[in-house]
Amino acid sequence: MAPEEKFDEKKSEEKEETLNNDLEKDSNSEKGTETESETESTEVLEEERELDTEAELDRLRFKYRGHTIDELKKMNMDQFIQLLPARARRSLKRGLPPRQKKLLERLRHAYRAKKRGKDLTTRTHVRDMIIFPEMVGLKIGVYNGRIFEIVDIRPEMIGHYLGEFSLTRKRVQHGSPGIGATRSSKYVPLK
Repeated sequence: MAPEEKFDEKKSEEKEETLNNDLEKDSNSEKGTETESETESTEVLEEERELDTEAELDRLRFKYRGHTIDELKKMNMDQFIQLLPARARRSLKRGLPPRQKKLLERLRHAYRAKKRGKDLTTRTHVRDMIIFPEMVGLKIGVYNGRIFEIVDIRPEMIGHYLGEFSLTRKRVQHGSPGIGATRSSKYVPLK
């Protein structure tokens, strides 16, 4: 035998011994001979699981640039503007135009009505209005050039424009080629 093979045999014998020892420990623990250290370790594992679930729930809560929705609602306008992207920040620093101010007042009226139990839908043509935290939970009918599409404002929409959620063009679905089609597209294979 080569020396390498003898070395491998010793390793395999050691592995078998450790496996047998582990099996004996498992059978002892199943019989109810738990030691104090094992019970403490199970308690520690349960506490770690609880901490993991709390951390997971905290991770799943909505945050905009590190702030929760409640913190955003308590901020004044200047503090909130500093969190927005550059384009939105620049347009808000210049001030709201009268049509956006009017929409904001109507949305505040709808928010007060929602607190009283009424569910109002505010219809508007103002597609360039930036979504503020105070709008979350409201329904807004945004005009897309043909109809007013109802948009439910969710926390993930904060900082975006209203027009992003009411598309003005629909997807093109071409039919089969017909009279007047080019020579190459007239051929439709038989199925």
